Amino acid sequence: MPIPDPELRPLCTLTLDLLRLPAPLPVWRARVDAARWLAAAHTVAESGGRLISLWGIDRSASGGGMVVCATYCVLEGLVWLELPVGHTAAYPDLSGVFPCAGRMQRAAADLSGLRADGQSDTRAWLSHGLWAGGAPLQSGTLPVGSAPGTLPTDYPFVRVEGDGVHEIAVGPVHAGIIEPGHFRFSVVGEKVLRLEKHLGYTHKGIERRFTELAPLDAYRLAGRVSGDSTVAFAWAYCMALESAWQCDIPQRAVWLRALMLERERVANHLGDLGALGNDAALGFGLAQFSRLREDWQRLSGAAFGHRFMMDSVVPGGVATDPTPDLLLRLTQQCDAIEGEVRTLRTVYDEHAGLQDRFLTTGRVSPELAAQLGLTGLAGRASAQAFDLRCDQVWPPYDQLEVKMATQRDGDVAARVAVRFDETLESLRLLRRLCAGAPAGAIRVDMVAPGVPSVGIGWVEGWRGEVQVALEVSATGHIVRCHCHDPSWQNWPALEHAVMGNIVPDFPLINKSFNLSYSGHDL
Repeated sequence: MPIPDPELRPLCTLTLDLLRLPAPLPVWRARVDAARWLAAAHTVAESGGRLISLWGIDRSASGGGMVVCATYCVLEGLVWLELPVGHTAAYPDLSGVFPCAGRMQRAAADLSGLRADGQSDTRAWLSHGLWAGGAPLQSGTLPVGSAPGTLPTDYPFVRVEGDGVHEIAVGPVHAGIIEPGHFRFSVVGEKVLRLEKHLGYTHKGIERRFTELAPLDAYRLAGRVSGDSTVAFAWAYCMALESAWQCDIPQRAVWLRALMLERERVANHLGDLGALGNDAALGFGLAQFSRLREDWQRLSGAAFGHRFMMDSVVPGGVATDPTPDLLLRLTQQCDAIEGEVRTLRTVYDEHAGLQDRFLTTGRVSPELAAQLGLTGLAGRASAQAFDLRCDQVWPPYDQLEVKMATQRDGDVAARVAVRFDETLESLRLLRRLCAGAPAGAIRVDMVAPGVPSVGIGWVEGWRGEVQVALEVSATGHIVRCHCHDPSWQNWPALEHAVMGNIVPDFPLINKSFNLSYSGHDL
């Protein structure tokens, strides 16, 4: 059972009834009223804490009504606050304290029918006017479907007026094999005055679908929230379920999960470093990094049964135990690729044309990054030194002494440098994980406790913090599973990064962030 913990600072001054949840990371949970909901946000912000996520839960089936939830990262760990909203379904707006809350609140309005009282921007975010059946996460509503014979509602983009100002609409269908998103540029000549985007085109009903799956099966859906982060989301989901059901998993499984997470990190950095070179007309970089990534993913497939290691992290442990020979091959590959990455970094650093495109392009200053809540690798490139593997260490990272990669300039060059540094650090970690994984079982059976339970998973994915909040009923049904991708924080920052640059630099700036559409459009 959760235990009271009155010593959490800075929120202890609000006399909250905080309960410590059983989890690998320190997590506290409390129910608040409207005044403390807003006071807590101010207190967290003033102490340097961050908003991680915001979502709604409908507990009407159990007599609990509608609730809005928010999670905050503070020095001591994670704080999960809940505010019952009653029949009005309204709660105090947090976007004035944390700007990144704005779109999360708009999504909560679309999905759960909750309304942030006082929010200035009330435009629909995920709904495009085609949903039939009401808010899909409210109990009693039908599954979302397209209303027959209708066209999508026009999105009211903010207009920029002035002499010589014109708009360029990009998307939602793009020329490349990428997911859909509408980017509306307001420009003078080629200089971007403003960028506003609209997402939601890949809404898949994932959070509704979770409620229709058994808890022991839903890890497969979590791993498909964002395909390039399948290990991170699956681990976060399994951590949440194991926390809720108070299941301790074997140590070997923990080490193998970290091994897969770091391989996922390296694979994405290799792919993006090649694409960034290509966007700056260095096709050689794309060819070399694509070759390295292909070799990397082929060996991941041999070791874990899937190139992306999908369905390899399972409740109670992992699905596959690589043989000693495969662990040796994984180690040898780290040694071989490290040399090539270092050589390619020298090529990138000494290529005058490449650096001319990278330096000062798409800059997000440390001050702006802090204001917007920029997180993950993009945040670390703008002096936001947050990495769960270092700040809130959980096994096995508590034994690995991860070195955080940070930069201050906040431009494309800084984000590239962070990717290089993180790749090399992950290669070091992978060698330790392959050599140090303890012997033993890789999975234990999990049993539902037969009482209502909640849990949370919090993992440093390659983009940044991935979080899964899970609530399971006494009968073993998922009441709510909320998956949060760090792209929620970083998409608004990308809009600011583009301002003042020229239109042809947008693909380069966009790729330097490489944010998730699928992980955002749940």
